[in-house]
Amino acid sequence: MDTDIASLEAKVDRVVAYCDELREQNVALRQRVAGLEQEKQALTERMTVARERLETLVEKLPAE
Repeated sequence: MDTDIASLEAKVDRVVAYCDELREQNVALRQRVAGLEQEKQALTERMTVARERLETLVEKLPAE
């Protein structure tokens, strides 16, 4: 009986440790996603500015 309880306790400890590990990974992934979303937003803004500048330059080109 004590062996069964000890075995069960060890399994529960492993499950708790695994849950903690998954929780830490989840936090890290959420931070990474947030960083990538910010980077995407910055790149989108840069592309918009570049497109607007190109459109302005094209408008200034003499008509053929």
